[in-house]
Amino acid sequence: MIPTVPVPAKDGIANPAPLGLCAFGMTTVLLNFTKAGFIDISSMILAMGIFYGGLAQVIAGIIEAKKNNTFGLTAFTSYGFFWLSLVGLIVMPSLGWIPKTSESGMAAFLGMWGLFTFLMFFGTLKLNRALQFVFGSLTILFILLAISEETGNKNLSQFAGYEGIICGLSAIYTGIANLLNEVYGKTVLPIGPVA
Repeated sequence: MIPTVPVPAKDGIANPAPLGLCAFGMTTVLLNFTKAGFIDISSMILAMGIFYGGLAQVIAGIIEAKKNNTFGLTAFTSYGFFWLSLVGLIVMPSLGWIPKTSESGMAAFLGMWGLFTFLMFFGTLKLNRALQFVFGSLTILFILLAISEETGNKNLSQFAGYEGIICGLSAIYTGIANLLNEVYGKTVLPIGPVA
């Protein structure tokens, strides 16, 4: 049995941000291990994309809505559905349900997510430095991935993989920092609050 530490919540609803950030971060790190060339894409990546990167983030986003956090709702549900749609783009063609997306199509998909992330970045300017780093590095990742898809540049794709690992690790850090800071009632891991 896992011991629980009660943390008083003002509204009686637990903070979903650690779940959403860790789900995003761990799935992002694993996918970018493939881009960096450390592992091959496999059912492990796809399952993480569906269940942790996808469904867990959507659940976190719905809880953010209950907490009246529009930014959290928009971010977590959007990126949760990003992961679900990405897995769909990989799996559905292999099942013969739809044609495989062209390189230009994938570049457009990733480019639109880059634009969305860039716009979401402006919301982080009122939050904290850790989220600014997550969204800033994610914007760069989407741009690098879009360009590498369009040009077929394997070196750029590999570089994007390394950058994506950093982005994912920063999301994990931010999620764990939120969790530990809340549990201990003090700053255990700094997130750089905006003054």
